[in-house]
Amino acid sequence: MNNCVYLDIGNSNANWKFEDEYFEVPTSEFNLEKLPKTSKIWASNVSSNFTIKSKSNISLVKSHKRYKSLINSYLKPHLLGSDRWLAMIAAYEKSPQKGFLVLDIGTAITIDYVNNIGAHQGGVIFPGLAKIRNTFDQFQIKKVFDVNNLGQSTEEAWSIGTLNLIVTIVNEKIRAIKQYDPQVNILATGGGLSEIEEYFEFTYKFHKNLVLDGLELFANNVG
Repeated sequence: MNNCVYLDIGNSNANWKFEDEYFEVPTSEFNLEKLPKTSKIWASNVSSNFTIKSKSNISLVKSHKRYKSLINSYLKPHLLGSDRWLAMIAAYEKSPQKGFLVLDIGTAITIDYVNNIGAHQGGVIFPGLAKIRNTFDQFQIKKVFDVNNLGQSTEEAWSIGTLNLIVTIVNEKIRAIKQYDPQVNILATGGGLSEIEEYFEFTYKFHKNLVLDGLELFANNVG
């Protein structure tokens, strides 16, 4: 049995995989002592608030120029967020010989598109719903029942407006990609998906642990 630990530290949550089980805690509550004892840890860390100190049994993953026939579009490949790269690796293995799009909805929202020959065409990054709403913490949030409604209070107007902003950006960007790749395979991940998915104008497959699965694939390929 594989006894490596695969660790993904994001801005909101830290997730890890060990012996085919998945675990999650808020990043603010995470430390390396929470991990099971093992001789090898493969880690991806994009959190600005958590630092992994160098240890002999920890391999901190950076994005590479290529994984098999998947090609990173960045001129300086290591500058692509490792979480985005690992999610693309997992999506690549799930979408053989087909273009795919990775939609990751978390503290930030990222969209990355890879064509049917494995060439990353680039992506976009923008703040997630909670991040945008927190820019004006004096506004309370109310449940939105219809994103097309108009708010009849400041709280309703802010709640509808911020949700509508995110939904519109996601739908428009994916609509543009589907115009030149109508059969693109859309894979979605991230803890913020449930807040906005009912307003999506496209079909997708949800993969909760896309980054961790990509991390394990990466480790098996290079390790």
